[in-house]
Amino acid sequence: MKLFYADHFVLPLPAGHRFPMEKYSRLRERLRNSGLFSGDDFIVPEAASDADILRAHDAAYLDRVARGTLGPAEQRRIGFPWSAPMVERSRRSAGATLAACRHALVDGCAANLAGGTHHAHRDFGSGFCVFNDAAIAALAMRAEGRARQIAIIDCDVHQGDGTATILAGLPDVFTLSLHGEKNFPFRKATSTLDIELPDGTADADYLAALRDGLEQVFAALQPDLAIYLAGADPYRDDRLGRLALSVDGLVARDELVLQHCAMHGTPVAVAMAGGYAREIDDTVTIHANTITTAARFAPLLRVAAEHGTAGSPGGQDTPQRLPAA
Repeated sequence: MKLFYADHFVLPLPAGHRFPMEKYSRLRERLRNSGLFSGDDFIVPEAASDADILRAHDAAYLDRVARGTLGPAEQRRIGFPWSAPMVERSRRSAGATLAACRHALVDGCAANLAGGTHHAHRDFGSGFCVFNDAAIAALAMRAEGRARQIAIIDCDVHQGDGTATILAGLPDVFTLSLHGEKNFPFRKATSTLDIELPDGTADADYLAALRDGLEQVFAALQPDLAIYLAGADPYRDDRLGRLALSVDGLVARDELVLQHCAMHGTPVAVAMAGGYAREIDDTVTIHANTITTAARFAPLLRVAAEHGTAGSPGGQDTPQRLPAA
């Protein structure tokens, strides 16, 4: 199972900034020390190209990001001050989800050890999100002929509003967002299916809601690929979460998503999304559990990929085309 990382492209943040940038390097170190992955499983992704990004984002917005001409209000909305490393890291994070999708379609499962930047809209960034990696990857897989029907399974505690708006109107793309009803963003977009949860929702009710959502996803289409945003922020001690899941409940969440994908023959690309626990080690543990759980399911998911019609992971060949709808 290939793991794509870009944590060594450091985003300089002011002292006291609330975004836990350190979690990414700590996650990679935790996984390296787990004994479950070889050194060859950790791969630095190529940066997403302009062509990749422009399928999901407005050209004028990309230009402002690339040239550093974002206005003060735009930078505040993103939550990061502009810098050249911010641009490079954002491109690499989107590239990591692209690479994870290409490899998942061959190997059954792959992961971006960052990503899940689902608040980035077509023409603006928001909520620590510059480019929307899930939307970029979904549109690229369709453009490359690798996957037509795609499910975005978003289990970050915040609604995937940018993903919903960018991918709206595509009948072969299903966006599921399971999120806190009263949490950010306070103006919700419309996903294919939104499941809004009250503050304090704990394991049992969360898992029941997720099971219902997954059943609706797979009743609506037969995805060639799922992109799973495995946010750590539904955790009960998350500073920005407002839900009440335990660490074990979050493992059960990951298992439920991966079980449904395996049962339906759907390869999975995983992205980490949010996580703001009071103790950063809790966030790292939750993300690491997601990856090790995915590794357990990888053999079953590989069978799904072997019976599919994916092209090679490199993206430079002529992939097999899926049959027309």
